[in-house]
Amino acid sequence: MTVPFTGGCLCGSVRYECAAEPAMSGHCQCNDCRRASGTGHSSHLAVPENAVSISGKVTVYERKADSGNVVGRAFCLTCGSPVYSKNSGIPALVFLRASSLDDLEIFKPQVVVYTKRAASWDFMDSKLPAFETMAPAQAMPSAAS
Repeated sequence: MTVPFTGGCLCGSVRYECAAEPAMSGHCQCNDCRRASGTGHSSHLAVPENAVSISGKVTVYERKADSGNVVGRAFCLTCGSPVYSKNSGIPALVFLRASSLDDLEIFKPQVVVYTKRAASWDFMDSKLPAFETMAPAQAMPSAAS
């Protein structure tokens, strides 16, 4: 993987640079991720918060997840593009939207979560480990795998 890597929103008002490899990456088919993405799932790279620098103004929409944790989704104030999210249960990580990457090939999905909420038309790679809800911590892949 190429580190550092960069990304941002549609209009370019929000930009980020990450100086670390993702701790994990995957697809989420939960109701909130589907609705926030405008399609069948969201794809995320979980990276250490202290390795990411973000410039530009975002608005954050917070909502309690099934786990009870609060997820804050950050969107560009100008174009509305989703850029990243934070989960109160995992405060050391930032979840960058794979669709916001400058180089889309950096994203290498490792897992699919919340398959029980999947739309019938949203097909995932059958080779990826898949979980009906959130994967247990011991089942989550690391960047090294």
